[in-house]
Amino acid sequence: MQRRTFLRLTTAFGLAGPFASGQKRSPNLVIILADDQGWGDLSINGNRNLQTPHIDSLARDGALFERFFVCSVCAPTRAEFLTGRYHPRGGVRGVSRGDERLNLDETTIADIFRAAGYATGCFGKWHSGTQHPYHPNSRGFDEYYGYTSGHWGDYFAPELDHNGEVVQGEGFLTDDLTNHAIRFIEKNRARPFLCYLPLNTPHSPMQVPDRFFEKFAALDPAQRARDESQESLPMTRAALAMCENIDWNVGRVLQSLDSAGLAKDTIVLYFSDNGPNSWRWNGGMRGRKGSLDEGGLRAPCLLRWPGKIPAGKRISQIAAAIDLLPTFAELAGVSRPASKPLDGKSLAPLLLSENAAWPERTIFTMQNKRVSARTQRYRLDAAGRLFDMVADPMQDRDVSAAQPEVAARLREAASAWQAEMLPFVGEDRRPFTVGFAKNTILPARDGEPHGGVERSSRHPNCSFFRHWTSTADAMTWDVEVGAAGVYEATLYYTCPAGQTGSRIELRLGESRVETLVSEPFDPPLEGKAEDRVPRDESYVKAFRPLVLGRFRLAKQTGTLTLKALSVAGSEVGDVWQVALRRV
Repeated sequence: MQRRTFLRLTTAFGLAGPFASGQKRSPNLVIILADDQGWGDLSINGNRNLQTPHIDSLARDGALFERFFVCSVCAPTRAEFLTGRYHPRGGVRGVSRGDERLNLDETTIADIFRAAGYATGCFGKWHSGTQHPYHPNSRGFDEYYGYTSGHWGDYFAPELDHNGEVVQGEGFLTDDLTNHAIRFIEKNRARPFLCYLPLNTPHSPMQVPDRFFEKFAALDPAQRARDESQESLPMTRAALAMCENIDWNVGRVLQSLDSAGLAKDTIVLYFSDNGPNSWRWNGGMRGRKGSLDEGGLRAPCLLRWPGKIPAGKRISQIAAAIDLLPTFAELAGVSRPASKPLDGKSLAPLLLSENAAWPERTIFTMQNKRVSARTQRYRLDAAGRLFDMVADPMQDRDVSAAQPEVAARLREAASAWQAEMLPFVGEDRRPFTVGFAKNTILPARDGEPHGGVERSSRHPNCSFFRHWTSTADAMTWDVEVGAAGVYEATLYYTCPAGQTGSRIELRLGESRVETLVSEPFDPPLEGKAEDRVPRDESYVKAFRPLVLGRFRLAKQTGTLTLKALSVAGSEVGDVWQVALRRV
């Protein structure tokens, strides 16, 4: 495992304004990230199917980036925002089973601003690693509340992570995350803060409170998907309702800044992590989430800083998630370490100046080792076709034959960039880390089923293990124990009545604990009643903790194995996660 270099704060970074005598307060940062919201899911971008006045107000009172690009799926965009570097450099290969983890030698935006004296908080979907030191509390955030997985299975009062401990959420998840962000703002109003609010919607499951859904329950959209035959109206209706709920929550955040007298001292950014998660109106662009076409990569991006950034500013130059860290560092006057070069560039000149010199650039994106490249005028798609995005914004006509020199130049650039990145995206052999904090959670998502055991869904995030019926079955986690000591092992399980009595073992090397599954616990699956659209992901349920016992673990790397020594009935039970608490 890579070892993280912990920076000496007073020497590696410059301290921001409020800590030097006589200087003005440095700006606060509020960064709101939507999950699976497309460019077209805002009324300011022309969507007449919904209204998003609070998000739109950021452009009215500040700036709107007309051509802002992210990655085609969630975790890569988060890595690029957090580091200012293309996601393969940081070890991010995918969205689950550990592929989403950001390498420990990467410096995050929270590291930088905390070192400069900022209070730092993250409230929502982290999706950059679950176990310490990948956990947000180890990546620069003083305060964390949310879930670290790529998606969550229930949006109404689910179990969540609060600074590494399991807690029960309150109410609708998007509202709950916003409540915590507002409390953080109020608590830290007297000092500069970085508040990161990565929301959970409109990512599936498509759940939203009635008061937002009622407006859309029977909607016949005035604007439809590029290919109407691909559009699912129930999905569109639910997504639009979720987007209006997001807008309401953005309004609450803005109101909290007004009430605290912080609006003029706060930079507010709003953006999304990829294209829309269904075929719906998106300005007619080709592609959606998961695609390397324009519709999969172009995202909304709006930024407000009253009195500093001119109201109503429109920025036509291409920009990307990799640009956000250097932009905020420059706007706030915060130094950043020079140990790793950034791929992004500060957008501050475009935001603060009328006629900033801005050279031509190319932005690259990779998904499943395939590459797309975007210049101000052209897009080279993953198949090597060239599109003139000025003359053909819908990406309909390949102009490679008409523009052979441009096509050849971009193909060469994309090939060179791909060759540079491919060494970073090989097989992920990083073990899951244990003992780098007092409590370590190893969810089914990060494990491997063996024998007859299977996941509750083909989507690992938020899944559990089931069909554990034999002593030949097992569940394993490749782990690295970072601190030797005694650990208490707890299994989160369900077991139907009449199936108790199986004896189970957890083993790592020569260390083992075993116990009897003696108590039944068989709650129903949850979420179906709240879903507006049938889901592909796993439904969820409650799981009971079962203390397996204490055992001594050496500092080591190995395979943690959960198996049955005997099976009393037709099954042992289902497994949500294993917790290892250092005692």
